[in-house]
Amino acid sequence: MAEDEMAEHINVKKSENFSEWYTQVIIKTGFVDYSEVSGCIVFLPPAYFAWQTISNAIDAEFKKIGVEDTYFPLLIPEKLLTKESEHFEGFVPEVAWVTRTGKTELEEKLAIRPTSETIMYKSFSKWIRSWRDLPMKYNQWNNVLRWEFKHPTPLIRSREFLWNEGHSVFATEEEAIAEREQIIGIYLKVLKDYFAVPGIVGRKSDNEKFAGAVASYSIEHMMPDGWALQGPDHHYDGQNFSKAFDITFLDREGKPVYAYQNTFAISTRELAVLVATHGDDRGLVLPPKLAYVQVVIVPIYKKDNREKVHAYAKKVYEQLNGHFRVKFDDRDGYSPGFKYNEWEMKGVPVRLEIGERDMSGNSVMAVRRDTGEKKPVKVTELGKELEHLMTAIHDNLYSKASDFLKSHVHIVDSYEDLKKTLKEKGGIVTAPWCGDRKCELTVKEETGAKITNIPIEPVKFGSKCVVCGNKSKFAANFARSY
Repeated sequence: MAEDEMAEHINVKKSENFSEWYTQVIIKTGFVDYSEVSGCIVFLPPAYFAWQTISNAIDAEFKKIGVEDTYFPLLIPEKLLTKESEHFEGFVPEVAWVTRTGKTELEEKLAIRPTSETIMYKSFSKWIRSWRDLPMKYNQWNNVLRWEFKHPTPLIRSREFLWNEGHSVFATEEEAIAEREQIIGIYLKVLKDYFAVPGIVGRKSDNEKFAGAVASYSIEHMMPDGWALQGPDHHYDGQNFSKAFDITFLDREGKPVYAYQNTFAISTRELAVLVATHGDDRGLVLPPKLAYVQVVIVPIYKKDNREKVHAYAKKVYEQLNGHFRVKFDDRDGYSPGFKYNEWEMKGVPVRLEIGERDMSGNSVMAVRRDTGEKKPVKVTELGKELEHLMTAIHDNLYSKASDFLKSHVHIVDSYEDLKKTLKEKGGIVTAPWCGDRKCELTVKEETGAKITNIPIEPVKFGSKCVVCGNKSKFAANFARSY
């Protein structure tokens, strides 16, 4: 059997079976792998590099607005989880418990962190005394464990995942509410500048908001199969947690006041959006800033000219190394075609092919992963040309993702059109809604679609709720959602 025929490849089309395509892509490309723990995955170097990169980018933006990094324990006493009843009830099905050490039963169960509000806020109540202590803006990059679902999907719904969880405390409601625009703005900037993906910003319905929050806001993405996937979010918690945990301070008049709080997060679920949005039938397509390898050099030689071509390619590698994340694929025993297929599947943005003909012209052949376009480039101009290519690839990916999202947002003003559009086209269907939970649940029961969010940007919508016919209050985004 030929080498190329033995190579791993994606054997299902993205447009025909997205679920199977997605699984093959993340596993066969070495992006992530399954582990021996159900629902928990291994982040292999390409995936973990992407996560570290966006974590660093977001953290730098956080620090500009005064958010500081902390780290709190993984284990949370049961008594703390139960202090905020709505929050606790929201997480009961998801909590994994530590009940003993060795053969000794613990006096109190310890929850493995599903989220950190309760253990953090117990400390906040000790630390905050005066208005001078505020605002307090803390963040931690950590892992959490949520065990409620029967059929986990790597990255999309993993039982253990990585995220940031920001927790801010303010003296006034106005300050707390104003933070939302800052945080959502940071997430949108990183999504555009690193992931090359857009999203729809909006407020969650009361039925879909975070347990314990007054109001939740999300960035929603559109997956290739027409289903929505929630991205980063920001929650205005008001005084719900401060009252439960006695987070009070003396204001400027010396009066005790309950603080106002927010929480916000982005998780490794965003890596699923990265894979799903840009990948194609050959595998991953990675934006240059998140590519573990940005440039791969593949020498093309025969036995009689191997050393000459190899030496030339090595010089090109040395010229680029340190300026780009570059890989020199000098493996013997594998044909150039095999290597092309492998690096294309892994999503490397640019491939440089170097043969004896290229040497004679003091050039290389540059191949873009996103378009397949080939272009000879002089070695003396290679660095500048690669910078240009990286920008062009990113811009092309973002443009295609934006066009896809726009083409999958539909506006309707009747229930029949809502149901028909969800069934035949999928995507996000914007429709007038009265705000009544009964109408929201009716749509969910009859179509499987929920309200992903209520768009912040103005949207023209009909005067009557598509379900009950009463006066509409909102333009709600309905979609089937992961």
